[in-house]
Amino acid sequence: MPLTDKPLRRGPSQGGIGHRIPLAVRPWTRGSSSQWARPVRTSAYGPDDRRPGPQAGETEDTVPADLTPDPARDRHAPCDRHAPCDRHAPCDRHAPRDRRPSEDIDQVPQAPSTGPSITPSTATSPPGRIRAGQPRKSRPADTFDNPPGTTQVWKPTGVRRKEVLRALGIFQRATADQLWRMLRPADRHDRCTRDTLKALEKTGLVREETRLESGHKLWVLTEKGHKEAKLLLPKSVRISALRKLRLDAKGRPVKDDGYDEHAAAVTLTAAVLTGAGFGTPLSWQTEIAHKLPYGYTQYADLTMRAPDARVPAMLLEVDRVTEPVDELVDKLRRYTDWFELLAPKADPNKEMAARYEQLGSKVQQFRLWPLLYPATGREGYVPVAFVFTGKTAEQRESRMQRLEQAAHRYFAGEPYPGQGEGITAVDYHQAVPVVVTELERITADPAGAAGKVWRRLGREEWQTLTEALDNPDGDRLYLVQWREAKRRREEREAAKKEAQRPVCVQCGAKFTDERWQYLLGRGRSWGDRTDKLCGPCRDEHFARLEAERAARREAEEAAERETAEAEVKKGRGLFGRRR
Repeated sequence: MPLTDKPLRRGPSQGGIGHRIPLAVRPWTRGSSSQWARPVRTSAYGPDDRRPGPQAGETEDTVPADLTPDPARDRHAPCDRHAPCDRHAPCDRHAPRDRRPSEDIDQVPQAPSTGPSITPSTATSPPGRIRAGQPRKSRPADTFDNPPGTTQVWKPTGVRRKEVLRALGIFQRATADQLWRMLRPADRHDRCTRDTLKALEKTGLVREETRLESGHKLWVLTEKGHKEAKLLLPKSVRISALRKLRLDAKGRPVKDDGYDEHAAAVTLTAAVLTGAGFGTPLSWQTEIAHKLPYGYTQYADLTMRAPDARVPAMLLEVDRVTEPVDELVDKLRRYTDWFELLAPKADPNKEMAARYEQLGSKVQQFRLWPLLYPATGREGYVPVAFVFTGKTAEQRESRMQRLEQAAHRYFAGEPYPGQGEGITAVDYHQAVPVVVTELERITADPAGAAGKVWRRLGREEWQTLTEALDNPDGDRLYLVQWREAKRRREEREAAKKEAQRPVCVQCGAKFTDERWQYLLGRGRSWGDRTDKLCGPCRDEHFARLEAERAARREAEEAAERETAEAEVKKGRGLFGRRR
């Protein structure tokens, strides 16, 4: 069969754009007509198949998770022998430069950011997971930055579109990487999240606001998408403000070059915590106000309410090592003041009495915060987490140490006073549990936010979040120590009482409890010499006295009979007659 030279454009992965090279394509016949195969559109980042509807063996929400590379097919994509070539619809290898596959996946070949951004762009992917838009690295031709799999379909679904709209409604601005971590942490890459954003952009629901230093696109809702997200969010979740599109004098969009890195760190914090299983995207809210009676309002960067999670509630403050440490201490002071506010109908006298008697959790029944946040399941107020990022590791560590020293009074708790010797437990019921971490530490740990990347102020070791918030030296330790102290106290009292137990003067035996209680109940005014006798000796003594009395009565009665008989004999004559 003869070969025909077919000039094609070389793609960007084949050494240049715009150079035409000869490529041998073999025609094949079907019936009586010759047909030409059409090359399959592929790239090193996976397929770009946009066929609508789920494919065979898939559901509407199927996402390829582990794909096997096919280097031969990617390097030399053969024509599809099952599809005729359309002369008026050129293949992707004939596509113009503005339709390259690399543009469909938001590839930005830039160097990783190393400035004061939240984290370097290449250090944020958990092990085993890849970002679709990360810069290509120099590696062999048979390896890939993304799972290729030319037989899979990447199709944004309705479920994913609603997830993205809700998340942007809560956090206002986010990157595809952050949405991937938050919404689909089980996916090995963010390709489908990017495709979902592209689809929403085409329908006018989201728009690109700017591009970060790391090369990631920052997405926000349009006015139409803001209205749609408001309908999707529950009424209990407050939607963020709309980022309106600004236009210059010529009607062109004005890029927001001054993107707030603090907002990026806040969204990333919520993303890594959600990906680690702490709540859901709907558990988070930003900039929640905590009004104080002296006219100040403390706003929390992030608040989490997840009653069914391992951490039901938490307040988070994200610090890029830009605020003075005194300001962080003031935040803890204001949070403590807010936690101590009474509920509208609470009785202040009862609350004061419960606090004075140290009734622990019963004090919180009179407070305001349990009406707004779910029960934490631990003693103390709602935990506050400080998430540090930026600058150097030494500066962040120094900041955490200074915060620990300056805010000791708010998180340390108080010892249990007057409850016995040997009690070292701490009363945390009137304290704020404070934990610290670093975004850089979280992203570098294989387990992410679920790993040992949290430290409780007042402790030295790094722990998981649940371990850091638990109080092994709190109520549980107090209950054990109190029982042990009570046992020791009872033993001392019993020994002291045993030393005071009376001893019988007759047999030398100790008095029984009944005999002792009987004597103590009588009092000393009723005492007699038998009080120095134990029960058996006392019974024996009284029995002996009774026997002596009975013997005396018998003797007296015998004497009386003898006297009576003698008197009778005196009254009779010689012959026994009465005179």
